[in-house]
Amino acid sequence: MEQKQSFYKELVRKSIHICSAFIPLLLSFLYWPVIGALLAMLSVYLVSEFLRLRNIKVPVISSITATAAREKDEGRFVLGPVTLVMGIVFTALMWEKTAYTIGILCLAFGDGFASIIGKMFGKRKLPFSKGKTYAGSTGCFIACFIALLLFTKSIKISLIVAAVTTLIEAFPLGDWDNIIIPTLTGAVATLLINGL
Repeated sequence: MEQKQSFYKELVRKSIHICSAFIPLLLSFLYWPVIGALLAMLSVYLVSEFLRLRNIKVPVISSITATAAREKDEGRFVLGPVTLVMGIVFTALMWEKTAYTIGILCLAFGDGFASIIGKMFGKRKLPFSKGKTYAGSTGCFIACFIALLLFTKSIKISLIVAAVTTLIEAFPLGDWDNIIIPTLTGAVATLLINGL
């Protein structure tokens, strides 16, 4: 029962991650309004988390946080949504459209599917990764490769960026991978697009 609940929480968390794949599309139409909306949502979340820790529940936000919070986050500030929004915003501000789209897709699909596949099928742990699995890393690579191939139509870019994403995701970075994955893969994409 406890394992099912843990998987359900992970599924909710990573569904939010995967939904962030729509943000590049929104950015292409309404760049600054979307950046502003993300920062406004971040501000509301920060306030709601501080209130939640003082046993003041904010409708909808507190219940989503409670539903998605991992066991290790219970009773503590849940950092994941903060780093998720920061990673998306930093990436969108740092790189041009194709590169930031690649970075955000890697975050959405690579990190999202690594966790879901790892929880479902992961038996063998990666060394020095604090519990990450070979199955999760395989899921990360495949999800990234397919998403990037559909977007870029380039096998070379898709293979290289998917491999970089999988390598970063395998490190025990905690919630900070939400910032590191999109910004670094955006940088790699920029180099590849410019032929360096």
